[in-house]
This record gives sequence, structure tokens and C-alpha cells, in this order.
Amino acid sequence: MKKHNYSAGPCILPQEVFEKSAEAILNFNNSGLSILEISHRSKDFVAVMDEARALALDLLGLTGKGYQALFLAGGASLEFLMVPYNLMKENGKAAYLDSGTWASAAIKEAKFFGETVVVASSKEQNYNHVPKGYEVPADANYFHCTSNNTIFGTQMKEFPNLDMPIVCDMSSDIFSRVLDFSKFDIIYAGAQKNMGPAGTTLVVIKEEILGKNGKTIPSMLDYAKHIKAESMYNTPPVFPVYASLLTLQWLKKLGGIPAIEKINNAKATLLYTEIDRNPLFKGAAAVEDRSNMNATFLLNDEAHTPIFDALWKEAGISGLPGHRSVGGYRASMYNALPIESVQVLVDVMKDLEKKVSKTRL
Repeated sequence: MKKHNYSAGPCILPQEVFEKSAEAILNFNNSGLSILEISHRSKDFVAVMDEARALALDLLGLTGKGYQALFLAGGASLEFLMVPYNLMKENGKAAYLDSGTWASAAIKEAKFFGETVVVASSKEQNYNHVPKGYEVPADANYFHCTSNNTIFGTQMKEFPNLDMPIVCDMSSDIFSRVLDFSKFDIIYAGAQKNMGPAGTTLVVIKEEILGKNGKTIPSMLDYAKHIKAESMYNTPPVFPVYASLLTLQWLKKLGGIPAIEKINNAKATLLYTEIDRNPLFKGAAAVEDRSNMNATFLLNDEAHTPIFDALWKEAGISGLPGHRSVGGYRASMYNALPIESVQVLVDVMKDLEKKVSKTRL
């Protein structure tokens, strides 16, 4: 039976990425060696790294605009530390928007480096919306936000225009929608949502903002050193970078971000329309902030949980339960999830409605 993978991450990837990755594990570039064992300094892998970095900038529309792309280890969580290390000045200040669990984790790390101003937070409402109407202190060294909140199913639809570096954690919606990416000075994203398997993190940096905080930065946490070493300061995560390259190639062939945005909009519209139409369900996030990547929803009557769970499992759906802090369900519709899988879920929701109606008659 075909599986419909709604996992929030590590998540679904394009089928051709699996196939090409599997070939490379056995024999990479007809070298007689596996991608898992080749030297990261070999000509074949250096070409992979160079193309992956260039293609990331190309898809984001940042080629030739003063940006560098890096593939680093440590996950997006390490960037919570690297960002203030590189941008916060001695006795400086940083401004953060608290819109979810991962934004809160980033704030916690920034506090080790200096004054960290939370300009707004939706924590008291269990992060069911993205805060708006906030002011950012003009003397902040940078502003940090999280574009999409996987756990709570909210997504920033607008970003502030500021006269300071803007840093954005785009781990769960990078490459999914058209934005003016040049308004951001640092974008970082763990690979395991829209880009590849877990194990590498894409960091896109406007190079001119570095080297201005007057600090001595440990080498492994210094963006400038990683740029100079072309993402090879230490041994990179070879296989995740290769799989990420394959995913970026797939996206480019599809038509890039504009093409996938249309598909993602169609998927989100299909599911949210059913959530709003079906009397058995309700959305968990504020309507105006609903995420196109992670749709969170609840049953109006939890007594229907056993039958609904049985139905979606029988349909081959996987990874649907919501995070424990929200409950209910979470349908993660990342780039590689086909709209046919969304239709399967919608059909299951309709089927539940029919079964409940019959029981009531």
C-alpha cells in the first residue's frame, strides 16, 4: 500500500531523490566507491558541495548579491548560538520575536550573549497566532524571527522592514514560497523539512554583516571561517549534503520556488477548506496565520478519535498525530508531498463525517 507521509520532520522527500541517493550509496559517479565512504576533499564531492551552495543561492534569487551559502552540521539549533556569537556586540542587544517553541529556544541561547529583547510573544495563547504590531528597538544589533512554526501550525505572512540585520529561521518552510529573500541578512534552515535528510543545515549569509561585533569567535562558530573554507572547515556531512543537492535539483527542474508555491497553495487550500467545511473538525491556529506547511486541527468531539485514527491508518497515512503540546492532528505538507496524498486525507475526513452521521440516524 502506498504511504502518505505527513511526518513533521524528518519528512517526505521526492522519490527520485531516494533512487539517486540509493545508487550513490552503492556506486557514486561510477567511481566504484560509495558516497558514504568517499573523501570530502575528492574532486567528485567538492563538485557536489559547490553546486549545492550555488543552487541554493540561485533558487533564492540571491546569486551575485553578496551572499554566501554554507552547509554546516549541528542542526538549526546550533544556529541559535552562532547567530548571537557572530552578530551581537559587546554589551549589545538583540531583538527576538517569540512565535513558537523553536523561537523560544533561540531566545534562550541569545541570552547567554547579552541583552535579549522579546519584542512580542504569543506564548500565553499557546502560540496559536503570530504576534503583530510590535516595535523593534532601533539600537538592536539584529532582529530574529522564525518564519514557520511546525508545532503550532502558524506562519509569518509579512516581515518587518528594519534598518538592521534581519535573521530568519526558515527551517520548516524554506524553498516553499516566493519571498524577497534579499531583505534577510541571515537565513538558516535544517535540511530535514524541504531540502534533505537530517544532518546538515543551510545557512545563507550576507557577507558584509560579518566581522563587526569586535569579538573573538571560536573557529567552529565563526561564519567567516566557514565561508573562507567553502563549507569544508571540518569534514562536512557528505551524504546529507548530496541528498540536499538532489532535492534542490528536483526543485529547479520543477520550475523553482514559484512553481512549488502554486502546488503548496493548492494543497493547503484543499485541506483547510475541508477543515472549515466539516462539522467534525476545527483548525488549531488563527486563520490569518495558518501555515501552508503544517496544518494543525482538532476533532470537535474526542470521542471520534478511535474511528478517525483507524480510518487514516487504513488509508496508508503516516505521521498525522499532533505535537503533544497542541494535541489533535498535524498534517505536514512539505514540498515533496503530492496533492494526491492531501486528497486521501480529505476523503478520510469526509468518510468519518458519513460514518458519524449514520450512527446518529
